[in-house]
Amino acid sequence: MPAKHVTLQAINLFDQQHFVETLGSLFEGPPWIVEQAWQARPFQSQTQLHQALCAVMYKAPVAQQIALIQTHPDLVGRAALAGTLTPASSSEQAAAGLDRLSGEEISTFTQYNQRYRERFDFPFVICARENKKESILAGFATRMYNTREQEIETALAEIAKICWFRLQDLLAEADNK
Repeated sequence: MPAKHVTLQAINLFDQQHFVETLGSLFEGPPWIVEQAWQARPFQSQTQLHQALCAVMYKAPVAQQIALIQTHPDLVGRAALAGTLTPASSSEQAAAGLDRLSGEEISTFTQYNQRYRERFDFPFVICARENKKESILAGFATRMYNTREQEIETALAEIAKICWFRLQDLLAEADNK
């Protein structure tokens, strides 16, 4: 479990293991992005650290990018309903109001998740902190018309946003620049 708040100065001094342990939860799934970004230290700002992390993600082979996308849980999916999301995902879905849905709304999300997965072979990824249930549902409807390549790009951009917010949560307030 990463420290609640850490300074950028401390992050720059971490060995790779401590760096990965502290920042690994910025992304869902295995910490390969964080492992590779460690080599870009020292970071002068939160923005530079975020850019280094995203550069690793964007430079990865498409198959690895898709594997990253596939680590994301469905919105209001089985993990959410069973209470087995990561603490970060649970908090993010709750911030969007997805923990307070009616049975009919849950059914709608389930149908959208299924149709989206059937079309693209990975889950719908959206930065829940920037959205509420209505805009998420609208996003499903709009993005269903994208190509798979467009959806990979969109999902990666959303993952970058999620990482940014999680990084803000992790860094000590003095370092949030």
